[in-house]
Amino acid sequence: MSRFSLTLITALAMTAASAPATAQASTWQIDPNHSSAQFSVRHLGVSTVRGAFARITGTAKYDPADVTKSSLETTIDAKSVDTRVEMRDNDLRSPNFLDVEKYPTITFHSTQFKSPTPGKMQITGDLTIHGITKPVVLDVDGPNGPMKGPGGNQRIGVTATTKINRKDFDVNGAPGVVGDEITITIDAELIQPPAK
Repeated sequence: MSRFSLTLITALAMTAASAPATAQASTWQIDPNHSSAQFSVRHLGVSTVRGAFARITGTAKYDPADVTKSSLETTIDAKSVDTRVEMRDNDLRSPNFLDVEKYPTITFHSTQFKSPTPGKMQITGDLTIHGITKPVVLDVDGPNGPMKGPGGNQRIGVTATTKINRKDFDVNGAPGVVGDEITITIDAELIQPPAK
């Protein structure tokens, strides 16, 4: 489920596809009020349950002249999980699943950026959930923009997706009831702080 957050920042790198080659490396910050990390998982093999992590923060450095020099760091508040059912959310926060008292955050640290085609990006990185770190690849569409926001700073939007197996992260609750494969979709809006 934590698939994540992390993905949001990858969006930054996507700006490389639309930025001029003369542009300088820049820093972007995830706007937590306009970003979320959503997930879906099969229940009993007959239906799909969807949820989200509401609190995401992160910073990305993006070099439009050389996307491979871009980077991203993202943190998700595991306690912010929301599936619209309080009893289920409490179970997900418990030691049965995420054990948020012991592991309060989900993090992503990029290790490689690639742009296989215009408007697409692949970000490889280390995803840490439940205290276990595994490599994942984020497939990114975008960015949209940039657009100037009400405060005058530039904003871009991206969507990133990936799939993980929850058992790889030792999240083993409700076997046979909750599916093992988790699909993660991150919708992120990133802000470029005004130049000082």
